[in-house]
Amino acid sequence: MRKILLLLLCFPLVVNGSENQAKVIINEMEELYRGTSSEVSMTMQVETPQYSRSLGMFGQTLGKERAIFRIISPKKDKGITTLRRGKEMWNFFPKINKVIKVPPSMMIGSWMGSDFTNDDLVQETKLVEEYNLELITDSETFLIILTPKEDTVSLWGQIDYLIQKDPLLPLKQSFFDDYGTKVRELVYKDPKVFGEKLLPSAMEMIPLNKPGHITKLFYNQLKFDPEGVSEKSFSLRELKKRI
Repeated sequence: MRKILLLLLCFPLVVNGSENQAKVIINEMEELYRGTSSEVSMTMQVETPQYSRSLGMFGQTLGKERAIFRIISPKKDKGITTLRRGKEMWNFFPKINKVIKVPPSMMIGSWMGSDFTNDDLVQETKLVEEYNLELITDSETFLIILTPKEDTVSLWGQIDYLIQKDPLLPLKQSFFDDYGTKVRELVYKDPKVFGEKLLPSAMEMIPLNKPGHITKLFYNQLKFDPEGVSEKSFSLRELKKRI
């Protein structure tokens, strides 16, 4: 009996009927960077075997339905802006003075040549609404396995979301195709306090089918519930605002 107990302690515990707990944890992770509203300054570094480039970005969010991101550097990309309102998304290109609406089929497309997709940037997909959840836990981590529901259109056949228990912080997401092959990883790093929140200040998106490619995202500043963020901040008129 003692040997059986020791074996149980050595292996992760699968928590049956734990979908509600998994939903609470996932919602907490999705709210980590948002709050009621937020304002963020970020740096994105895109690295490939052929080249590397760095983008300075400024963004704002309002709840779960509104997000806007502007490129502020380098000069050749300055002013390119992405806006999301609900399930709709637009890009503005100041050099040609043109607004292009992003169709749903392009949400999984690369954003600005990076390893992040349009959907990654604006977080249009609601994980708890569009995926089935299974929770596995051990003494230090939660592992939530997400599989798409029947009516969910998803590039991923499965997402494994690893979360640290104490403090409750994301560690890694692993993305699998429909054949069970892991195709990319999102790694969270360097926790820092922004306002009163402790959260990872850096992320690395690693496409496993593209050797030598990696995109790093650094949070330079993050403010929650800043003054001046309102519905007007996410209008098509604001999208075309020049900087």
